[in-house]
Amino acid sequence: MRSVWPSSTGELTGVDLEEIYAYPAAVDRPWVQVNFVSSADGAVEVDTTSAGLSHAADRRVFLLGRDLADVILVGAGTARAEDYRGVVAGPKRLDRRRRLGFAGVPPIAVVTRTADLDPASRLFTETVVPPIVVTTESAPTGALEAAGAEVLRAGTDDVDVRRALELLAARGLRRVACEGGPRLFGRLVADDLVDQLCLTVAPLLVAGPAARIAAGPVVVPRRLALASILVEDGFTFLRYRRDAG
Repeated sequence: MRSVWPSSTGELTGVDLEEIYAYPAAVDRPWVQVNFVSSADGAVEVDTTSAGLSHAADRRVFLLGRDLADVILVGAGTARAEDYRGVVAGPKRLDRRRRLGFAGVPPIAVVTRTADLDPASRLFTETVVPPIVVTTESAPTGALEAAGAEVLRAGTDDVDVRRALELLAARGLRRVACEGGPRLFGRLVADDLVDQLCLTVAPLLVAGPAARIAAGPVVVPRRLALASILVEDGFTFLRYRRDAG
C-alpha cells in the first residue's frame, strides 16, 4: 500500500499506517470513526455481505481500525448478517495495543432497538471481552445479560445514538470505531456525530439492489475534509475528517 495524497511515498509500513489512521492524541469526548467499503458504483454489499468487496489491504485497514479503538460500534443487522464475534486477542494485536497504550482488546457494542440478538451466537460465545448491548428502556435483555452482555439503555422507543456514545464515554470508551451498517451510519450523520470516515472503494461494478453506505432521513449535507488517499491493487482508501472550517 502506498500514499498518493497528500504526499506520494513508497510502500507504507505498519507504523506508517498507525500514524495515518491514529485518533487525536487527546480525546476528551466520544470521537467516532466510521469504516466502510463500497464498490465503484456505490454498492455496500455483494450477496448480502461486504466480503465480496474486500481485499487483503482493506482487511488490514479494517483490523487496524479495531486496534486503535476503545470500542467497536455496530448495528444489530450488520452483526447478524456478518456473524460477528468478539475481537480476537491474538499476540500480534495485543503487542500492538500494549505498545499504543491500550489494555486488552476492545469490546463490541451492538446497537439494537429491540435487543433481538441470539445469546448462542458467536458474539456471545466467541469473545474474551463481554459484548455491550446498547438498547432501549423497554427491550427484554435478560437472556443477553445471562449470556454475559453488559446492557446500556439509551432511549425509550429507539436508541438515542448521542446518549449511547455518552454512556460509552463514561466507561472510558471514547475512541469509537463504527463498522456499520448503513442505518446506524445514517443516524450518526443525522446527529452530526461522525468525526472521520474511512472509505475503501473497490474496483468493482455491482449494480443490483445493494444499499448505499448510509441510509436514513435527509439531512443538511455535512462538509468533510479529505485527509489522505492510499492505493493498492486498484483499491482506493479514502480518509475524510470533519471539516474544521
